[in-house]
Amino acid sequence: MGDWVIGALINIVGSVAINFGTNLLKLGHDQREKLSAINNSEGNDKFVPKSVMHFQTWRIGILFFAAGNCLNFMSFAYAAQSLLAALGSIQFVSNIAFAYFVLNKTISVKVMVATTFIVFGNVFLVSFGNHQSPVYTPEQLIAKYSNLVFVLYCMSLVFVVAFNHYLYRSGETIISSSSKDAGTYWRTMLPFSYAVVSGAIGSCSVLFAKSLSNMLRLTMSSRYEFHSWFTYAIVLLFLCTAGFWMARLNEGLSLFDAILIVPMFQIAWTFFSICTGFVYFQEYQVFDTLRIIMFVLGMTFVFLGISLLAPDDSKEMERCRWRRQNQMIATPLYLL
Repeated sequence: MGDWVIGALINIVGSVAINFGTNLLKLGHDQREKLSAINNSEGNDKFVPKSVMHFQTWRIGILFFAAGNCLNFMSFAYAAQSLLAALGSIQFVSNIAFAYFVLNKTISVKVMVATTFIVFGNVFLVSFGNHQSPVYTPEQLIAKYSNLVFVLYCMSLVFVVAFNHYLYRSGETIISSSSKDAGTYWRTMLPFSYAVVSGAIGSCSVLFAKSLSNMLRLTMSSRYEFHSWFTYAIVLLFLCTAGFWMARLNEGLSLFDAILIVPMFQIAWTFFSICTGFVYFQEYQVFDTLRIIMFVLGMTFVFLGISLLAPDDSKEMERCRWRRQNQMIATPLYLL
């Protein structure tokens, strides 16, 4: 059994655990929102909603989420970043089951079809992706971080984040004071731009996790002293980007329906993780013409699935608008 298979199996288990934890986090937010709505309907103006941390489902969700991320971190030591990022497709399968059994959501045929497209797209990405995972020395890793192509990629990432953050803020303003037609357009754009910002920055934690796991493998083989400035710098960057991703995920679950925002989060994270792995580790070097075609086809399926996930009516938009106007009911993780 190759190392990449071991890494893939660990990553699949971790991905399912992360998705289960994500749905429990969402359930905790829903319970908090329901409790606040009941007290408001009873005219209890003095009621102060508890922090979401007081709900057991949310606390259990955090444990599953953390455990899944630990497993995913371990998997990066054995397989290519682009391959493991694409394996996140397993979350779309588990997301339907968890949303139905944990959140009591009604799963429409449209959502099933969209999820099928996304899964098939990711199957192509996994099947024709990079199955190699060489071990790099710290000097090689440092050289890759200073590579001109990678620097240009980081600059383009900053532009993508800034542009989509601007779109999100503009959408909030338009929805709060515009017609239903504008609301219909922003119904998909608002959560999508939110997910792009989250995924673009959050996916950088994958790169830092891959670098750390690489150095851990070197340490275990007695070829590298783990205590160095480079190690501590990578650890700090990993904690910052992973913390940002977790905070945005928690806040996004409080603003949007899980059946809509969770796939968008995962798609954005998967796309940028694959791109980062391609640019930094130059994983595209193993690609031939067939692999390129199948990779593009897989990404096409993925984006087609995203387009099908847009809600059909304005009810979801009204819930999102009410949640944004009542931020005290959905406190972000970084404000707890």
